[in-house]
Amino acid sequence: LVLPQVNCNDEDRGVLAGRWDNHYEDGTSPMAWIGSVDILKRWKKFGCQPVKYGQCWVFAAVACTVMRCLGIPSRVVTNYNSAHDTNGNLVIDRYLNETGVEDRRSRDMIWNFHCWVESWMARPDLAPGYDGWQALDPTPQEKSEGVFCCGPAPVRAIKEGDLQLKYDIPFIFAEVNADVVYWVVRRDGTQKKSTHSSVVGKNISTKSVGRDSREDITHTYKYPEGSEKEREVFAKAEHEKSSLREEDEGLHLKIKLSEGANNGCDFDVFAVINNNTGAERVCRLMVCARTASYNGTVGPQCGMKDLLNVTLAPRAEKRVPLRILYEKYRESLTQDNLIKVVALLTEYQTGDVIVAIRDVYIQNPEIKIRILGEPMQQRKLVAEISLVNPLAAPLNSCVFVVEGAGLTDGQRVKELEEPVEPQAEAKFRLDFVPREAGLHKLMVDFESDKLTGVKGYRNVIIAPQPK
Repeated sequence: LVLPQVNCNDEDRGVLAGRWDNHYEDGTSPMAWIGSVDILKRWKKFGCQPVKYGQCWVFAAVACTVMRCLGIPSRVVTNYNSAHDTNGNLVIDRYLNETGVEDRRSRDMIWNFHCWVESWMARPDLAPGYDGWQALDPTPQEKSEGVFCCGPAPVRAIKEGDLQLKYDIPFIFAEVNADVVYWVVRRDGTQKKSTHSSVVGKNISTKSVGRDSREDITHTYKYPEGSEKEREVFAKAEHEKSSLREEDEGLHLKIKLSEGANNGCDFDVFAVINNNTGAERVCRLMVCARTASYNGTVGPQCGMKDLLNVTLAPRAEKRVPLRILYEKYRESLTQDNLIKVVALLTEYQTGDVIVAIRDVYIQNPEIKIRILGEPMQQRKLVAEISLVNPLAAPLNSCVFVVEGAGLTDGQRVKELEEPVEPQAEAKFRLDFVPREAGLHKLMVDFESDKLTGVKGYRNVIIAPQPK
């Protein structure tokens, strides 16, 4: 019963209300939170009214905190290119028109990433061998047995394709394993198919124990992509994997990023085409960039190139650049800081279409945190916190929120009185008295009218008070 209580969709006085439409004015943006404690305190303070707002990483973090408080070992898991399969066929159908714009004919989605929780527990309700890590997803996506709850699903059962076991294994199996089929719908109504069987379920990650580094746990959810064992498990899940694979096609298409894409700057993406055949090929190349949210929805166009006659020499590579201008993406960039680039390559000779898609993350500026003084228990410390405005316009309504368990005694909020001019530094000093010795994290969030959800942290080792 813990999991459905984290979201409020079942009208059970749950902790968090979810929202994904980029309108968070009557609450707190999901991007702005820096800890679960503040959310749980707000929920209790206001008589168990749902706290606004959460998205998957917020739901997962709160669930993880609650499970750990109950003594159940738990960790947050992130799955990249996470499939949301609404009809249970283990295939995500996406429909594109000839300019790469998605047609809303399918409820199936690919989320840029999705977070859930793993908890370590025994499963006496199942046959032996399914104890250990169980996947639990508190984000309200689809109902399970009448409530918005997903799991517990044994991670081992997901890996082995044992879809008949409890609970919700087919849904999570699809999140990490579904095939993606892009249907390119032409003006005359005909459709061309481009199948991608190794796109979904990348870099499944959790935080390493005792370190800040990422631990890759993809191998616990599935066998290596394209291996005989992986195809065997997929077939066991009552769906034959498509024989058409991206790497076997005569023409290859990828989207590459020149270097970092920084907020406030123009940058280049490249459509990279490889002709692996012995013959010259003539194609049409369409590259389109749109701002996007992490759950797969897209906004207005911010870059476009349509080349009707691209000639590819035999065994040659061609790189076609598309410049994406800050003035084109700044107004519609969501708090997720994502731009989705879609490339369509149509070969005139055969009529075949190849699709490549890449999500480009727009980097926020770095928050710098300097600790002044000797970090010791019960002795005053000063944190100097700063950020440079990378945009060509001033930042208004600037707010820093700082919190560190054992360091700050709750959240500390600093509102800056003046706007921060372009290339100027937003800066303030925070005094605090650490209560506990040992390793602690000082978390910082920065909000303003044009830059939101900027995060930074610093590890601080506090020496014990001398005896």
